[in-house]
Amino acid sequence: MSDSIELPSTKEELLARHKKESRDLIATITGLKKQATKKTRKNVLIKCSELEHQLATKHKSELQKFDQDSEGNEGDVSNDMKNDDDEITPEKLLAQIELKDETTPLSPPHASTESQAKPKRNRQKERLERRKADLERIKQEAALEAANTVDYRQIEIDSMSQLLALNNLSLHEIKPDGHCLFASIQDQLLVRQQQEVTIEELRKKAGDYMLENKNDFIPFLFDEQTMELRDIEPYVQELVSTAMWGSDMEILALAKCFDCPISIYMAGASTHKINEEGNNAELKLGFYKHSYGLGEHYNSLRDLDQN
Repeated sequence: MSDSIELPSTKEELLARHKKESRDLIATITGLKKQATKKTRKNVLIKCSELEHQLATKHKSELQKFDQDSEGNEGDVSNDMKNDDDEITPEKLLAQIELKDETTPLSPPHASTESQAKPKRNRQKERLERRKADLERIKQEAALEAANTVDYRQIEIDSMSQLLALNNLSLHEIKPDGHCLFASIQDQLLVRQQQEVTIEELRKKAGDYMLENKNDFIPFLFDEQTMELRDIEPYVQELVSTAMWGSDMEILALAKCFDCPISIYMAGASTHKINEEGNNAELKLGFYKHSYGLGEHYNSLRDLDQN
């Protein structure tokens, strides 16, 4: 490789050559960085910086030389860059860097002891720490929200316990399966009137009574969504053939069928009594709105001496 570089005859040609060399160096550096591995990346960046510094020094020296020798005489310019006879390629530079890695690693110029000793960031560990902190924050927020939430279930349970104690009643729990109203009345008929009936019989009795006394039940069939009255026949068919939940309609129908009052106890409200003029023993039900997962629920209420 020759250390002597021939300067062009005009300054414009010199500047054009400088521009081309700068573009070539940019292309070389780009290729060098693309081919760098994790192992060689640090030394590649150092080498790129050295190449840029060398080219800048070379261009400055050539311009000074050209200004001093306006007649275009040849001059020697100290230069560590390769000329056109020995082309610089990313592959050659990488080979040189890898060779240096096997012997003595390159040290960046002007590198401080502090920067060399700086530990490598563990990004995965940082992400895990952030995730752990986020989960802990969410747990704390949930706990705070739960502490500030009104526990309607516990309020209802406590209120019903006081109400039953005042009336000398005890709770007989019924399975929450869609038949709870009929199962509660079934238990009440057994303990208060000594009548044994099945849930299917109670559903059929209620349905038959409603069909025989349509005018008493049609007002209950108003559909607020469609703003129309539902037909009672399909309603009764669903009542007797499925596990459809019972309501005040079914309570009224069964109270009439068994000629007895039926009282419904509920938390935070006065006791609701249906068919007060009934002649047989009163049946007593407990209505729960918040205490069961499926929603509204009926339990049988027995006298304390019936347990």
